[in-house]
Amino acid sequence: MDLDEFRLLDAFTYLEGLLAFVVLVFLTLVGSPYGRYSAQHPGLQLPARPAWFLQELPSMAWPLYEYTRPAAARLGSMPNRVLLAMFLIHYVQRTLIFPVLIRGGKPTPMFSFAAAVLFCTFNGYLQSRYLSQFAVYTEDWVAHPCFLTGFTMWFVGMVINIHSDHILRNLRKPGETGYKIPRGGLFEYVSAANYFGEIMEWCGFALASRSLQGGVFALFTFSTLFTRAKQHHQWYHEKFEDYPKSRKILIPFVL
Repeated sequence: MDLDEFRLLDAFTYLEGLLAFVVLVFLTLVGSPYGRYSAQHPGLQLPARPAWFLQELPSMAWPLYEYTRPAAARLGSMPNRVLLAMFLIHYVQRTLIFPVLIRGGKPTPMFSFAAAVLFCTFNGYLQSRYLSQFAVYTEDWVAHPCFLTGFTMWFVGMVINIHSDHILRNLRKPGETGYKIPRGGLFEYVSAANYFGEIMEWCGFALASRSLQGGVFALFTFSTLFTRAKQHHQWYHEKFEDYPKSRKILIPFVL
């Protein structure tokens, strides 16, 4: 049974890598289907807060299940538990905290919502089961330069992501409407500082886990958020004549 599941996880890993390229092409051609662009996509739309909660929930539920089930002792060494906790912490924030803080979020198209639910279920299972049942690390892996560098990237990326979301939520004063140019933090350097933070998170996670599973997740995250960052960058330049010309799209001073 364990061998069968290992083969299944292996297949899922390569499938996610393939999906990263499919999503990159699809979103480049069609554009992002949610947020400020949701009105461009007709059909049933869901309120932002419950949609965010429900679509992120599977990625929080899978690692919680691995921690609480009777066979939790099979979580392996300390590195396994820390890496799974890193994955869980991100999704606790995205599932329980981020939706509560949303201010007047745009409705989410049903197609976008369904795709997010499927991915979070699929990837939550892949990362959680691999780390809890199959990844093998020595106890001193948490002191390895590869892990320490990856963990630092993950933590700094999460801080950037949360801080950037805070800036975006507070662009408008109570009673104000419309869009404004983001100022402060890494928004002084890129149009999508929040996405840069999230990509940095998962690249750090991939490095800390030194796993193909973590690597394809980082690749998928980049494919999804880079296309949306490009769309944001273009939108800002079209909407604001005074938008800073020096800002990059996603990576400070580079891209």
